[in-house]
Amino acid sequence: MSGFSNFAISFSIICILAGGITSFGFAFAATGGAGVGIGWPVGGLFALIVALSMGQIASSFPTAGGLYHWSSILGGRFWGWATAWFNLLGLIFVVSSVDTAVFQLFRDLILGNMFKVDVSGAAWQATGNGNFPGWIWLVGTVVVIGSTALLNHYGIKVTTILTDFSGYLIFGVATLLTIFLVAYAPHLDFSRLFTFTNLTGAAGGGVWPQTNNMLYAFVVGLLLVTYTITGYDASAHTSEETRNAAVNVPRGMWQAVLWSILFGYILVCAQVLAMPDIVKGAAQGYSPFAYIMSSSTMPIVVNIILVVSVVISNYLCGLACITSCSRMMYAFARDGGLPFSKALSHVSTNYRTPTVAIWTSGLLALLSCLYGGAFAVLAAGCAVFLYISYIMPVVAGLFAEGRTWKEKGPFNLGALSKPNAILAILGGLVLIWVGFQPPNDAVGRLIIGLVVFMIVLWFVLERVAPFEGVPQGERIVQRQAMIAETEAKFKDSAAD
Repeated sequence: MSGFSNFAISFSIICILAGGITSFGFAFAATGGAGVGIGWPVGGLFALIVALSMGQIASSFPTAGGLYHWSSILGGRFWGWATAWFNLLGLIFVVSSVDTAVFQLFRDLILGNMFKVDVSGAAWQATGNGNFPGWIWLVGTVVVIGSTALLNHYGIKVTTILTDFSGYLIFGVATLLTIFLVAYAPHLDFSRLFTFTNLTGAAGGGVWPQTNNMLYAFVVGLLLVTYTITGYDASAHTSEETRNAAVNVPRGMWQAVLWSILFGYILVCAQVLAMPDIVKGAAQGYSPFAYIMSSSTMPIVVNIILVVSVVISNYLCGLACITSCSRMMYAFARDGGLPFSKALSHVSTNYRTPTVAIWTSGLLALLSCLYGGAFAVLAAGCAVFLYISYIMPVVAGLFAEGRTWKEKGPFNLGALSKPNAILAILGGLVLIWVGFQPPNDAVGRLIIGLVVFMIVLWFVLERVAPFEGVPQGERIVQRQAMIAETEAKFKDSAAD
């Protein structure tokens, strides 16, 4: 992978056309236009601070395990092992939330708006009747997850081509969508972007419970940007498939975040400005995008092209998510950190991809869809679990810097390193607190359950099959021999 390809896979997973549309209501249904106009830059700055700290560590340790390798090296075996579990769960929630959103966008924008299909019945909904998903929703989600897994199965070259295309597509569609939304807006009232309106409770479609505390509403609304600008650890997970990784991986991460902040801000602001009626828009809940597009007076051909492009962009985002999740699972299994590690670390000699990890990622994502049901729970879980795993190596690096971590890579924050890390950690703590707030407080309970589970499992494993951690010393030589043996199998397979 080139430097651009490494950037593109993170940019594709961030995909401002995904979270910037599907989770728009997290901010708008909390404090109105100001939740977007002011909240996006605040949350975006936090994401950039985290990306810079991660990039500095990635430059020193460019390995496929990414986050958990860094945590293991800087903070010890348990810290690395715990980081891996949080990251893996977060990545599974990434896949499930994005692919759920793909089906919902297809349902609402193409079937509902374009073909006027009645998609209001229980069969189309994530929760269906009671706690069981609707059968059409289930089939659609299986098709989306299964097809992205299939494309990943057949090779990094196919995936790279599509994610490269996705990077250009996101830039192009986000630009055109913004232009046409603003050009055909009923009126341009820029004061909307800085006006705080309490839309919690029924006014905001029930996204957040009713509250009179506007600061509280503003902070929980930051889930819009923290869910959207996440997944950029994909650049780290593909380090071993990237040329000049010590330079290109950190650059891929922070540039993907920066461009997503800039383009994303213009896009979310355009949605606020183009909304015909603030009250009706807020009542749509998480994503008033279908309402905005169906009300727009832009040419119908342009409307259709933009709608279809948004759905395709979200699909390609899900494709890149499977890539990132499976590489993380493969790397963790390769180091013996997961059950069935031998199978999960298998690499196909025909396609040079971790096929078992790919399909396991897809299956676990589907199961999390069935468990989480609503998009909001999956999105909140994705943001909270991923940022916990992002912050953990930053915490380890803060204490290891100048002690056990003395030699840095080409990307170095210098004197800003520790202040930047402290800001990242403080922001991460606030986001964890958000995960405990209703109606997504199931995420908080899952955090507590996972911590208890990991502590018990760790003590059991220490007595039965201790986790050795990432390769160091003699184990590096053994790993190099294993890679050479695998490469030989690839060459023999190609020759046949």
